[in-house]
Amino acid sequence: MAEDWNLDTGEAVYRSRDPIKNLRIRVTLQRVTPVSALVQKVQEEEEGIGGDLPLRSLSTNPAASGHRPGDDEEVAVVSWQEKLFSQFEYELYKSKAACQSPLDMQYHQDVLSLGSSKRKNRRIFTYTDHDRYTNLEEHIQSVTTSHQEAPTFLVERMANVRRRRQDKKQLDGVGLRNRLVTWKPSEEFIRNNHIINTPVQTMYIMADLSPSGTLGCKENEHVLCTIRVDGNGVITLKPDITGLKGPYRLEVEGHKRELWRYTLQHVSESVQKDEQEREQNLYKDLYSRHKDYLNSLVGSDFEMPPAGTLRLYVNGEIVSAQEYDYDNLYVHFFMELPKYWSSPGFQELSGVTQSCKTKACGRENVAYFSYPFSFEVFLSEEVASEDIPQLPVLYFEVLSLDFWQRYRVEGYGSVVLPDTPGMHTCTARTWRPVEIGTVSELRRFFIGGSPELEDMTYIRIPGTFQGDRLSRIGFRTETTGTVTFRFHCIHQSRSFLDSSSLRKRMQSVLDRLGSSSQQSTILNVLDAFQRAQTRMRLARAGLPQDILNTSRASQHQSQA
Repeated sequence: MAEDWNLDTGEAVYRSRDPIKNLRIRVTLQRVTPVSALVQKVQEEEEGIGGDLPLRSLSTNPAASGHRPGDDEEVAVVSWQEKLFSQFEYELYKSKAACQSPLDMQYHQDVLSLGSSKRKNRRIFTYTDHDRYTNLEEHIQSVTTSHQEAPTFLVERMANVRRRRQDKKQLDGVGLRNRLVTWKPSEEFIRNNHIINTPVQTMYIMADLSPSGTLGCKENEHVLCTIRVDGNGVITLKPDITGLKGPYRLEVEGHKRELWRYTLQHVSESVQKDEQEREQNLYKDLYSRHKDYLNSLVGSDFEMPPAGTLRLYVNGEIVSAQEYDYDNLYVHFFMELPKYWSSPGFQELSGVTQSCKTKACGRENVAYFSYPFSFEVFLSEEVASEDIPQLPVLYFEVLSLDFWQRYRVEGYGSVVLPDTPGMHTCTARTWRPVEIGTVSELRRFFIGGSPELEDMTYIRIPGTFQGDRLSRIGFRTETTGTVTFRFHCIHQSRSFLDSSSLRKRMQSVLDRLGSSSQQSTILNVLDAFQRAQTRMRLARAGLPQDILNTSRASQHQSQA
């Protein structure tokens, strides 16, 4: 008979969130004999034609094949890690003298309580995760089909993954902190830790295909299905369940070449509607309890700033520095708080990055710091209406460190914090002071050192400056590289929650805060224009009258 055999005996991988103990697989094992094949052929023809053929008189009586009932066909429903004893194990564990381990003693008690009348299997049996056969199979498994293959160290360690889950020790907090990074790992350390450690459990569904009356021969044991389940709920079947495909084929070598067929069906009980609703309610209750637990840790309310203040929280990052002459760069920075701004007393408003080597990126050498920092400052809302609040300023200097531990100033710069919440990326250009002549540059190149600012706030307007005009005439500088910053700003105030005049006042403060830079620029231009107009008036007041008349006449002629 031309049987539609299923030749795909590869692995199938499934993932399930349900408990693996609910897994059920029905195994149907049948011997293929000439009589049974002919009967099946006749039945197929009858179903196709619908006629009453003479050959229908052939019955499916197992006695026609010359074997006892139960030898030709067997059906068993196997649960996950359910132990079904083979004929060999049944006879072995009957004797207490053959028991050498606690597991053997348990099997001995099971066999005695089972009895021959209660056995529901004859040819189909199982090997569970704790049996010696499973451990042996895990050791001798190979990666390829070559008989000359020698197992590598990685293959041997992977074979021990299932047993390693029992020997795995819990790391305490101290040991975990001490072994976060192993700076000088040995070869043995690398070999032992280059293995995944996912717990795996294995189960084998077997069949004893010995001739009738001679069951219990180890040589005639064949694997019908291998089931592996890891700790993540991944189920691996080899071969896959039959489904709508044809049966699998097993041919037994011997003085009689017997042919067997078997099918694998997934018969796990599906959840009932009321059980499903109960499970959903259980999950809802679990999630609700977990949410309440998190709320108890975090608190039901956000921490609010004091009344009458605006909290500005900045999570910043010094991303990179580029276009500098020397290598091994680091950045020293600090925050200056203008009038009406304050910060907690315990908070440090300065910091120093790590030294970083530059990396060629295009035509420039770039040093990637990725150095994080955070500031928390407060702005008083009691700002006078005539005052324009200024934003905090981040001053920084870029320095380089050479082989002899000598440092050079590579540039100074400043960044005004953004006036709006959100993520902002800013690139600030820097400069450094220089001296007249080449001596300072030679000293900077050979022995290090360069002119430095005593007060870094001189980059903008020094905090100690009290005059009306700040002159920088004669101060020589040189443009150097750029530094990239990234800011994540958060604004928080009680006034944001109010719909009264306090919120309007807060918005006006923020508007003035946001437009302070533009207004300061406009005021500077107007101030310069007024100073120029005043100087012109003073100059005109000191000139003779005839010169003024002559200049006015020439002005009228030019207009004409």
